[in-house]
Amino acid sequence: MAKNFTVLVVEDSPATRRLLVFALGRIEGLRVVEACDGVDALKKLAAEPVDLVLTDINMPIMDGLKLTRRVRGDAALRHVPIVIITTEGREEDRQRALALGANHYLVKPVQAPQVIDAVKRLLQLE
Repeated sequence: MAKNFTVLVVEDSPATRRLLVFALGRIEGLRVVEACDGVDALKKLAAEPVDLVLTDINMPIMDGLKLTRRVRGDAALRHVPIVIITTEGREEDRQRALALGANHYLVKPVQAPQVIDAVKRLLQLE
């Protein structure tokens, strides 16, 4: 792989975050940064560039939809692809997230291949 990529995983559940990090570890050249909520994610985004954000919706302090809105409102970050991974499976939830600027929407429980495929597609690694 010619370029290394950085993915920010934003998930308040440590167990789910570990599973996502483990799944992403299967992609060669991918570095993962972890955040426990939207506020933590914004701090990480300000500290270093990332190539993709993978976020839950339901989190304390700042949820994933507010995070998506903030990323899309920031000229320096608005190009960064966002994948939502959530328990919210209703079509209106999916449409709201996509309308806010999410690039992809996965409903938990997700399987590692689903996450890997979404990330590879959005980073154009296929």
